[in-house]
Amino acid sequence: MKKFKSLCLLITALCSLLPSLLFSQWLETTIPVGDYPRDLVYNSTNNKVYCANAESNNVTVINGASNSVITTITVGVYPWALVYNSLNNKVYCANDGSNNVTVIDGASNAVISTIPDGGEPWTLVYNPTNNKVYCADAWSGNVMVIDGASDSVITTITVGGRPDALVHNSTNNKVYCANRNSDNVTVINGVSDSVITTITVGDVPCALAYNTLNNKVYCANGSSNNVTVIDGASDSVITTIPVGDYPFVFAYNSANDKVYCANAWSNNVTVIDGASDSVITTIPVGSWPYDLAYNSMNKKVYCANSQSDNVTVIDGATDSVITTITVAGGPCAFAWNPIQNRTYVANYFSFTVSVIRDEVGIEERPTLDALSLTPEIYPNPAKGVMRVIVPLSVKEIKIFDVSGKMIKNIEILRSAQNDKAEEVKISLKGINPGIYFLRLGRETRKFLVVK
Repeated sequence: MKKFKSLCLLITALCSLLPSLLFSQWLETTIPVGDYPRDLVYNSTNNKVYCANAESNNVTVINGASNSVITTITVGVYPWALVYNSLNNKVYCANDGSNNVTVIDGASNAVISTIPDGGEPWTLVYNPTNNKVYCADAWSGNVMVIDGASDSVITTITVGGRPDALVHNSTNNKVYCANRNSDNVTVINGVSDSVITTITVGDVPCALAYNTLNNKVYCANGSSNNVTVIDGASDSVITTIPVGDYPFVFAYNSANDKVYCANAWSNNVTVIDGASDSVITTIPVGSWPYDLAYNSMNKKVYCANSQSDNVTVIDGATDSVITTITVAGGPCAFAWNPIQNRTYVANYFSFTVSVIRDEVGIEERPTLDALSLTPEIYPNPAKGVMRVIVPLSVKEIKIFDVSGKMIKNIEILRSAQNDKAEEVKISLKGINPGIYFLRLGRETRKFLVVK
């Protein structure tokens, strides 16, 4: 009888832990890559992760479903930054040491082209509205503009001293460039690639973030320990927010409209309200927080602590620390796979990539719906309008972007007499070209929106 009671108590304890276990994070595996992995990017078309290895002059390609290494691609000298072109399924790699940009085919992983650059390509951003890639050259003080279809150089734009960060304003189609040595931000027209204006900010601007809900740009000023908030329409400074010591990197939480700012020297993260631009709280994390990532599916923020070799996981609703996960030496960059809901962490000093697994992803998320008919979507690629054959059991259609953010939720209204699958017409107005996921019941379909 005593043993039975003990067993019951154990089962009760396990049941009470079950919800947290189902929605917890854990270190799934660690993948060996090249020397000093510096950046990661996710290929949403083929479910792959690309890792730029700075000292071995190559890029490791990882299968997003199996976590196995597919291949290693030789690129230029000291590959430092990556960006993904979702429209043409290409990966761009900025090679800081050889002053060029390698273009990789996302399907075959073959090198398509190598684009000469003016000097020390440092960071990249993709403009999906006009299918362009912007590359900031730290040494030359320029931004090179690359056509995403032809991979030819459109123009070179003179900006400030040592451009250090780029961000795209999707509402007004502008590119913002933070210039570290001249303490300002250059605003570039995304259509004409001409300079609109130059905004004076704080000392040593080193990171940028875009607030999609309020159309604001946030600039982290490393040496003045504050954040400049810029109006995305007028390009005027709204306010300046004091934060921690050496603000270094951002993440934007679109579900709760918050901006997270990692402060490298004070080992904490400042949480900023995206509407009022007031500081909500400050969260202690590990030593030297180096990168942040937002998981829009589970509304969590991940912080890579480069000197304590761990990742802090923050609840995006309460801003409380959920857990701290030990990874490997020098975590410095993230990529998020929304299909399997995996967060990849590049570990600079251990030559590895750690894989953190969360609750199941888009294609694996269970549901109680039983489909009576396989759903179909057409045309694919789609332009302007998409049509969906909806099974009887499906009550709603959800559309997610590649980051996992839900951008449409369509309720299916049927009369009591309707007992058959039906065709639903979906407007794609306001949706930028790129890769998206459509979920019906327990099934997910990937589709492409084109101009």
